[in-house]
Amino acid sequence: MLEVPLDALYGVQTMRSVQNLSFSGHLLSQYPQYIKSLAMVKKAATLANLESQEIDELLANQINKACDKLIEGEYQQHFIVDVYHGGGGIGTNMNINEVVANLANESFGEKRGTYSPVHPTTHVNASQSTSDVCHTAMRLSILKQYKLLDPVLKVVVDLLNQKAKEFMSVKTISRTCLQDGMQIRLGDTFSGYAAVIERRYSTLKRVVNDLKQINLGGTVIGSGMGSSECYRNTILEKLAEVTGIQFTHRKNLYDAAQNIDDLVEVSQQISLLATCLIKVAKDLRLLSSGPEAGFFEITLPSVQSGSSFFPGKVNPVIPETLIQCCFQILGLDRAVQATLEHGELNLNVFESAAGINILEEMKMLEKVLNMFAKKCLRDIAANEERCNELSKSFIPIVVDLKEKYGYEAVSKLINEKSKSEIKSLSYGGGDKFETSQ
Repeated sequence: MLEVPLDALYGVQTMRSVQNLSFSGHLLSQYPQYIKSLAMVKKAATLANLESQEIDELLANQINKACDKLIEGEYQQHFIVDVYHGGGGIGTNMNINEVVANLANESFGEKRGTYSPVHPTTHVNASQSTSDVCHTAMRLSILKQYKLLDPVLKVVVDLLNQKAKEFMSVKTISRTCLQDGMQIRLGDTFSGYAAVIERRYSTLKRVVNDLKQINLGGTVIGSGMGSSECYRNTILEKLAEVTGIQFTHRKNLYDAAQNIDDLVEVSQQISLLATCLIKVAKDLRLLSSGPEAGFFEITLPSVQSGSSFFPGKVNPVIPETLIQCCFQILGLDRAVQATLEHGELNLNVFESAAGINILEEMKMLEKVLNMFAKKCLRDIAANEERCNELSKSFIPIVVDLKEKYGYEAVSKLINEKSKSEIKSLSYGGGDKFETSQ
C-alpha cells in the first residue's frame, strides 16, 4: 500500500507513476506551460460535459475554479511525474486529474484524498482519455511556447538584414572550398545569412500553426467511444472559449491517434533551422578569426576574457554557445523522429516524449538566440581596411582579368608571370596586358 503525503494534491495513481516509471529527473512541474495547457483542456472538457449534462453545474463550477488556479500558475510543485514515462502519458493525465479533484473537493470543505464529491476519473476525466487530453494539451503548449520564440527569430532576421545593408559598401573576398575566390561585398555574404534564417523561420511558423488540428473528443483511438455526441460537437467551441485559439478536428481522428508526424515535422523544421544557424555561427568564427593570423574581416563584441592562458585573447564564445545549443537540438530531434518510427497499431504511446522534446528545443533556442542577438549580432563590426586588402589579392585580380580577356589567355599569363607581375599588369591597365601577349 502506498502512502501519500497528507498535504499532497496528487494521489495514489500519481505516486504509482512516480514509483514505477521515473528515470529522467525531468518532472512535469518543470513544464508550467504544459500544466497550464492540461488545465485548459480539463476546463474546456468540463464546460462541454456541463452542456451535455454529463456533470451537474455545482461540480462543474468547482472543477473549473480549480483549473483556473492551475492556469494562473499555482500549485505547480504538486506535478511530480516523470514526463518521459510509459503508458502513453497516463501518469501526466492522472496527476492533473487528482490535483484538480482535490482542489475542487477542498472547495466543498473536504480533506485532500477523499475524492468526494468530485472524483478524478468519474468527473475531472469525464468524456476524455489520456490519449486525446495529452495530444491536445501538448499541441496547445507548443503553440504557446512558440509565441515566445517567434519574436526572437524575427529580431535575428531583422538584425542580419540590417548588417547586410550596413556592410554593402565593404568590398572583400569570397571563398569556395576554403580557398580564395572572387571579390564580393561583405553585405552580400550577410544577405545570404538573413535569407536562409528568414526562410526557415517562415516554414517553422507554418508547421507550428498546423498543430491547431487536434483529436479532442476522439478519446483513445479516435472512435469517440466514451464521449457523447453532444460533447464531441461542443468540445472545440469550449476549447476556443478557454484558450482563445480556434482549433479544428483532424480529418481522420484514427490517424491522429496513430500518427504524430505533425509534431515530428515541427521538430524537423527546428532541427533544420538549427543546422542553418550552425553554418552562420561557424562562418562568424572564421570571418572573425585572427586578428593577425586569420581572416579578421569582422570583429565580434568582446563579452568576457577569452582565455585563462593567453592575455588579451578574445574568443567567439557567443557563436560557439549557439553552435552547442544547436547540437543539443539535433540530438533531441533524433529522439522525436524515433517516437514516430516506433509508433504501433492504433495508438502512438510515445507522443508525450516527442512533445516534451519539442518544448525543450524551443526553450533552448529562444534563450540562445536572445543571447546571440543582444551580445553578438547587434554589434558585429566590419574591419574595412582588412576587407579592402583582401579584395585586391591575387585571385580576385585573376578573375577580373579572365572576365576581360578569357580563361585561356589568363591561364597562359599565370604560367609566364609571377603574382607580383600580374598584379602590376592589372593595376597598370589593359593595354599593357594585351601587349604582353
